[in-house]
Amino acid sequence: MNIRFALLAAAGALALSGCQVASAAGEKVVEAPEASVKAQEPDKLRVAIFAGGCFWGVEGVFSHVKGVKAAVSGFHGGTAATASYDKISTGLTDHAEAVRIVYDPREVRYDELLQILFSVVADPTLKNRQGPDVGTQYRSAIVPMNKEQARVARAYLKQLGASGLWDKPVATRIEPYRAFYEAEDYHQDFMARNPRHGYIVRWDKPKVEALARLFPEHYRSSFLRDHS
Repeated sequence: MNIRFALLAAAGALALSGCQVASAAGEKVVEAPEASVKAQEPDKLRVAIFAGGCFWGVEGVFSHVKGVKAAVSGFHGGTAATASYDKISTGLTDHAEAVRIVYDPREVRYDELLQILFSVVADPTLKNRQGPDVGTQYRSAIVPMNKEQARVARAYLKQLGASGLWDKPVATRIEPYRAFYEAEDYHQDFMARNPRHGYIVRWDKPKVEALARLFPEHYRSSFLRDHS
C-alpha cells in the first residue's frame, strides 16, 4: 500500500521516497512513563535498533538526541537479497524500515531511548502501520543487541501495557537480531536534507518539536549527520 512520489535531487535527478503521501490525520504525542527498570550498561558506545514506521522520522528524532553518536536508516528482519527499498516496499519481505543508533550510555541510557521512542516517535498499539504508512515494513519493533537491552525492553513494554495511556493493547514486537542493511543514500539524513518536504513538515517535524518540549534535557538542536 505504499504510494511513491518523486523527489527533486541533486542535478535534477529524481529519487523515490520511503514513505507514503501524508494524510490529514494527526498523531498522538504521549508522555510515556519513565522506565521502572533502568538499563545497566558499560561506559562505552552501544548500538540500538528500533523500527517505528517510516525511518525518516525515527532517524530524524534520534539525530536530535544528546548522546546519540550515529543514526542510520536501513532494513532489518529479512535477507540481503531483499534489502532494498523497491523490494521491501511491497510488504512481502520480512524487513522493517529500521534505524541503527550508536549511543553513549553515559549521556543517554537505553531505557531513556525507549521512553523517547514511544513518547514522540511510534504508537506501540498499532500493528503494521504508523501514521499514514501501512504494511509489515512499517511495524513497530525493538531489536535488542544484548541481554541487558532485552531485559529492559521486555520490562518496558509490560510497563507500557499496564500504564493505561492507550485504549488498545501494545503490539510492538521484540525481534531477534538478524542483520541490519543500510538503506539507499537518499534516505540518509532525509529530514536535514529536505526540511520543506511535505511529509517531513506534516509528520516528522512535529515529532522533533515534541522531543524538545517533552525531553529538553535530551534534546540537541543541531541535527547529527555523522553516520560512521
